[in-house]
Parts: sequence; structure tokens; C-alpha cells
Amino acid sequence: MNKKSEITILLGDCAEQLRRIPDNSVDLIVTSPPYADQRKTTYGGVRADKYVEWFAPIAAELKRVLKPSGTFILNIKEKVIAGERSTYVMELILEMRQQGWLWTEEFIWHKKNSFPGKWSNRFRDSWERLLQFNKERKFAMYQQAVMVPVGDWAKSRLKNLSETDKVRDNAKNGSGFGKNVSNWQGRDMVYPTNVLHLATECNNKNHSAAFPRELPEWFIKLFTREGDTILDPFMGSGTTVFAASEMGRNAIGIEIVPDYFEMVKSQIATQPNNSTRKNDRTTTSQLCRV
Repeated sequence: MNKKSEITILLGDCAEQLRRIPDNSVDLIVTSPPYADQRKTTYGGVRADKYVEWFAPIAAELKRVLKPSGTFILNIKEKVIAGERSTYVMELILEMRQQGWLWTEEFIWHKKNSFPGKWSNRFRDSWERLLQFNKERKFAMYQQAVMVPVGDWAKSRLKNLSETDKVRDNAKNGSGFGKNVSNWQGRDMVYPTNVLHLATECNNKNHSAAFPRELPEWFIKLFTREGDTILDPFMGSGTTVFAASEMGRNAIGIEIVPDYFEMVKSQIATQPNNSTRKNDRTTTSQLCRV
């Protein structure tokens, strides 16, 4: 039986629009807000020294709408100011912990096709942070949904195991950690690392900072099931909401720029209601605008 999913999009400042969303109603938040002093032509830009003050009330609203079992994934990266990295992301993490958020994990998005360039004191930037926050220490997580092939290395390494490969030796540094390589025998799939190797979105969908669909898809698989609700309070070109819908989840997107809102709205309008889409799921749409 095909599952229907619902897309709800809201036009306006997310700090205000989030108030329309009930408490403890969202299973996963995946978003990438404008970074400090960037996207000035579309989002106005927020100074690094004002960023925490700007984002703190938004974070508080996100905490309110997120279920106790839910997860918040924040894609963000420090900028360079006067030759050194800004500390505004670290300051934001500390502020969110003061709000009661748990900084559970940090994933790294390795940009396989990062933009080339040359600087006098650094190399090109090829990674961004994906910060994981939770309200509770126990949260919904479906690790088997993102397992990966064990890799060709196992064919040669596991073919002729040495005696030391078959036991869990204590580490030479005395830490107590060791390895038992034989535990990998017979496994076709293993758990991934916390580094995501994804190319940037080359066709930027008329948006100044669209990220690849594979990024929200990975977290949607890891932290939700069909029928759950995904929120992106900085919707942009709609990457997260469309990915969620096609995966059988309900989606809520909030966007402050009318042009981006209308672009997503028109894309939804062109998709026939109750029509089978990716993964044999069906989608209906609800448009909300203020």
C-alpha cells in the first residue's frame, strides 16, 4: 500500500512562522541557514558577532517543535575574518547547550568538487559541519538504513587472517582499545563513518546555496521512518522538503524570500496529486501562505 505524504510550505520569517507549528510535532529538522555575512543579496546577511543573538530565538522555537525522540541537523561553517577563522559556530554551540540542547554528534560533509582557488595563507575549503543536536539522550535512530558495502579491502585482508587478526589485542599505548579483524568476516554491509563524501550541487536550482539532495536524504533515512515529519526552516529551493516527500515523509518548509517560495510552490503545483513517484510512494500537497 502506497503512503501519502504532505508538503506544507510557509512564507515568512521562520522565527515567526515556527509559532504555527505545534509543540513536539516534528521528527527531524534538517537545515542550512545563511552563514554569517553571506547571501547578503538574498537574505540580508548576519554579522558574525551578531549571529548567536540572531539564531538563539530560532533555536529555542526549533527545540519546542521537535519531538523528544527527534534530531536537529544544522549545516553550517565558520568564515574567515582578517585571516583567521571566526568562532561564531563554537559560540552558537555553547548557546544552544545553554538552551538545553545536547550536542550529540558532528558529521563532516566532504565536498568532492569544491570550488578551486588560491589564498596566501590557506587552502581551498572542502568540508562543512553538520552538527547533530537532540533534546534527549535517547532518540530515534535507524542505523541499518544507511549501511554501506564493506569494500574491496576485505577480500584480500580477510582471505588469510593472521593469528593477531583473530583476537582483540590491547592497544600498544595501553588504552585498552584493540581490534579483531575476524569480526569482519562474512559481512557484506557495515556501518558508515561520520564523514559524508558528496559533491556540491552544480545546478543550483536558481538558489545561491543549494546543497545536494543526497545530504538530507541520508539523514532522513538515518533518523526517520515513513510517515514521520521533516522540517526545514530555511527551505530555499526545497531540496529537503522534496526529498522527504519522495521518501514517504511529511514535510514542512519555511522560506522568507518570496521568489524561492513561489519557485517551490510552482514545482509542487506541477506534480499531480496522488501520483506515484520515486520509491512507489504517492504525494499530496498543502500550500500555506501568510
